[in-house]
Amino acid sequence: MTRSEAKDVFAVIDMIDRNVVITGANGGQGLAETLMLAAAGAAVVAADLAAEPSTAMKAATAEYPDRITYRQLDVTRTDDWRALAEYLQSASARLDGLVNNAGITRRSRLLEVTPADLAAVSDVNVTGALLGMQACVPLMKSGGSIVNVGSVAALTGHYPVAYTASKWALRGLTIAAATELGPQGIRVNSVHPGFIETPMTADANPVFKEATIAETSLGRTGTPEEVAAVVLFLLSPMAAFVTGVDLPVDGGQSSHGGAKSISDALR
Repeated sequence: MTRSEAKDVFAVIDMIDRNVVITGANGGQGLAETLMLAAAGAAVVAADLAAEPSTAMKAATAEYPDRITYRQLDVTRTDDWRALAEYLQSASARLDGLVNNAGITRRSRLLEVTPADLAAVSDVNVTGALLGMQACVPLMKSGGSIVNVGSVAALTGHYPVAYTASKWALRGLTIAAATELGPQGIRVNSVHPGFIETPMTADANPVFKEATIAETSLGRTGTPEEVAAVVLFLLSPMAAFVTGVDLPVDGGQSSHGGAKSISDALR
């Protein structure tokens, strides 16, 4: 799915008068989510670590000047989240959605990974999501929706240990939050992308990419817009009775438990 196709198709989901925070928004999936939410009518606070928006984010804010606001945010810092919450309160903005999209990876294997690797990845991928929910939930009312962006690594025994451990932990955090916040009418779900063509995957070993495609039922990589479309659905009223769900967006990679390579070998 291209950006133009996504814009045409998913603009039919009405997010007008809804306010959403998206982390890791300066590029890749976060940028695609920002653009798709804005196209659907939402007001988006697009947050990222950089002090200045990326060139692509500047173009997005120029396209939707009344719907996209960029803010610097280190998801691992409680003070940054507090400042963001205060900004939203000062604008008298009810918060309807939060997308914990910010994430990092370290590709060390089991016998090479260090405790520092594990802590650094967990700080962003898990603690960042926790702090985001703690800061944003008090601004939400019934009907609010949180989407935590995991990975196919959260559904499999993937080799980059620190990343895989963090994404499995994020799954647990998501389910715990869904259980905790359900009585308030706030939904919490996670999406788990497969190999998506983003800046994070751009430097992946070509052999890794080829092997992943071989294990993907649809036989290709995904686009950021294809992930963003699922995030938009989960944030929207169309998913009003959906919470506590792990939703793969991986072209079937996690569905077959390794049987695809066996099946292909027997063709």
